[in-house]
Amino acid sequence: MSELTNSAVWHELVGHAERLCATNLNELFQQQPERAEELSVEALDLFLDFSKQRVDSPVLASLHRLARQCGFEQWRERLFAGEAVNHTEGRAAYHMALRCLDDTPMRVDGDNVVPLVAAVRDRFCAFAEAVRGGQWTGASGDVIRDVVNIGIGGSDLGPRMVCQALAPYCDGPRSHFVANVDGAELSDTLVGLDPAQTLFIITSKTFTTQETMANAHAARRWLVGRLGEAAVARHFVAVSTNADAVQSFGIAADNMFEFWDWVGGRYSLWSAVGVSIAVAMGAERFVELLSGAQAMDRHFATTEGADNLPLTLGLLAVWNTNFLNCPTQVLAPYSQRLQRFPAWAQQLEMESNGKSVDRDGVALDYRTTPVLWGDVGTNAQHAYFQMLHQGTDVNPVDFVLPLAADHELHEQQKLLIANCLAQGAALMRGKDADTVRAELSAQGLRGTELDAAVPHRVFSGNRPSNTLLMPRVDPFHLGALLALYEHRTFVQSVIWNINAFDQWGVELGKQLAKSVVSALDGEVAELDPSTRALVARVSEGVGFQR
Repeated sequence: MSELTNSAVWHELVGHAERLCATNLNELFQQQPERAEELSVEALDLFLDFSKQRVDSPVLASLHRLARQCGFEQWRERLFAGEAVNHTEGRAAYHMALRCLDDTPMRVDGDNVVPLVAAVRDRFCAFAEAVRGGQWTGASGDVIRDVVNIGIGGSDLGPRMVCQALAPYCDGPRSHFVANVDGAELSDTLVGLDPAQTLFIITSKTFTTQETMANAHAARRWLVGRLGEAAVARHFVAVSTNADAVQSFGIAADNMFEFWDWVGGRYSLWSAVGVSIAVAMGAERFVELLSGAQAMDRHFATTEGADNLPLTLGLLAVWNTNFLNCPTQVLAPYSQRLQRFPAWAQQLEMESNGKSVDRDGVALDYRTTPVLWGDVGTNAQHAYFQMLHQGTDVNPVDFVLPLAADHELHEQQKLLIANCLAQGAALMRGKDADTVRAELSAQGLRGTELDAAVPHRVFSGNRPSNTLLMPRVDPFHLGALLALYEHRTFVQSVIWNINAFDQWGVELGKQLAKSVVSALDGEVAELDPSTRALVARVSEGVGFQR
């Protein structure tokens, strides 16, 4: 048994979970009439109602004791001090420095990185404005009408999600994103684009990422075949740290925007990786996005206890995962603009906390990150909400609800809001057999037909959810929302005593893919019998063409 699971506060929480198993959320509201007011927290206009979580005051007190026992305050201080909290790679995790918009020193290895970050930001924001204003033109002198960001993982999910979320603010060239090594995505993107008016942003820290470079070279061939080799310098820029590889590709050093090894991919949209965002909506709005994130950083760094929004969200997630044994976490944004938010959060959460050993390499005897998944409301109500209401597992839901519409169909916004609030209420309240029987009887159902129908219409209820209200999806509040979930993820990692900032599990498949490519090319490669047989089959022409 680990030190964590053997601790007194852990056993306290196990006892609380057993106690609350016999108590329904509806009963908790009866016992605590002011529950909705008392179990809420607000920061930066983001309002979290967690009264529908299966918690009470003793549970919350124990969760905060657990955070103190796990050294939350000390780890938070180390994070914001730029220490090497990513100990397996010997790196800081200092994405907060990327959105520092003042002169507050933020040091990595003793060096203040704020001036360096600001200098790079000034460069790529100036470039973005030049593209938007027509000062940066293609090789033929045409203005840029389309920008294609080629990256994968954090070099794609973040910018893609932000540009979709903030589409009403994107008044620059059209944004396109290519990530998949499946050539269909790039091919479909290029259809209808004019090479003379297209700019490619190649986003890869090492400039060796397999999928990204395959797409980058394919895009280069497409451009060169139409405009010639000399056009590459005006139609490609890079976000990378590998200046030699970038220049070998044909991109001038002045057109490479760097970032640093203390910036993890899934935390990188705040860096030069966000140049596609700046081109789409302008430098001023990009800075507003950073400003919202910085404001959340300050809230997280300086607010103590129950008033700390990321801490509260993180502790609730630990409670649901480790003590209520909920297998997954659902993210349901009621905003079409936030359609890509669950995908971004999946990488953030599961790449960060999908670990099975602690910081010392010792196997864990408790669960870490649950599967995080979801989609936008109201679409999701007609898909997986059936399982949420009546399935055998209990899956907590985070409802994210922007209140103000950015369109003129205000009646539909009212309907959207009503659906979001109703789903949270339905998950909590449920519907018992007596109520179902009475309803069906009023409809004229009788006897065995009535008896047979009742079980299928019963909802157990008592299913937990959070409701997070935000004023609107604008640059500032989106920045705050994203930083909120980043810090929520960190809180969980502190409780679980794991490194949230490495991702060695991503590397194994990449390494093996190189061997498989060699085998497909007819070279000798060390493969397991199953993979070797599959390679032989596809090499014979079944679903694969040389």
